[in-house]
Amino acid sequence: MIQEPEAHNPAGSEDHEPEATRRDADVTESSRANRGWWDRNADEYQIEHGTFLGDDRFVWGPEGLDEVEAELLGPPEELKDKDVLEIGAGAAQCARWLAARGARPVALDLSHRQLQHALRIGGSFPLVCADAGALPFADGSFDLACSAYGALPFVADPRLVLREVRRVLRPGGRFVFSVTHPIRWAFPDEPGPEGLSVSASYFDRTPYVEQDEEGRAVYVEHHRTLGDRVRDIVASGFRLVDLVEPEWPAWNTSEWGGWSPLRGNLIPGTAIFVCERD
Repeated sequence: MIQEPEAHNPAGSEDHEPEATRRDADVTESSRANRGWWDRNADEYQIEHGTFLGDDRFVWGPEGLDEVEAELLGPPEELKDKDVLEIGAGAAQCARWLAARGARPVALDLSHRQLQHALRIGGSFPLVCADAGALPFADGSFDLACSAYGALPFVADPRLVLREVRRVLRPGGRFVFSVTHPIRWAFPDEPGPEGLSVSASYFDRTPYVEQDEEGRAVYVEHHRTLGDRVRDIVASGFRLVDLVEPEWPAWNTSEWGGWSPLRGNLIPGTAIFVCERD
């Protein structure tokens, strides 16, 4: 049962900073590490980014591209009475926006703590704590699925997730997901000038891992090239209908990790894949 968060000191917080490295991390290790990381860091994440995300906005990434203007899921007036699955929902801001337009969203996240924040903000839609690689829904349960930086950057086998999403979508259903733009993996994750020089191979797909003193992963991100993403989508039974690379808007003066106006005006920071199931 999801309960609202109380004053909370993250359980299991490390006394030592984790070591950042590049090494292999399989499906199980990645899932375990990222569930723990998001449970420990959900409070700080919502404090730091909650204002930018809002309680009921649908923002695709740090650039601030809003579904109101993008309409990647379709015209807002056509969302009414649609069953929509949000994957990696966090505090379910996107699901709340969908509900306000008459859709029937379900907000799913790996992190129980993130969903506690969804409950704190409120909403009448279901909250489900589950792994995106094993969706607890029947075949053909949804008309649409969406994921704004949820699940896909953190899983070792993206095709496992994509096939699960396809399974729970009805024929003709659409899945739209955003991830860090693959080109960013060649650059340091810094918002300033030091983040503008290539420092690694774009083709090195070795995962980024933060690990504790015993060598156990506590955070994992996986890199796929742009071509890898396209092949994953097609191999999983989807048709890629659009690839959106949002430009950095003049109004957005904020920094978010390695995303900033300086970098955003020069190289893309987000890739949004619009996929349909035939």
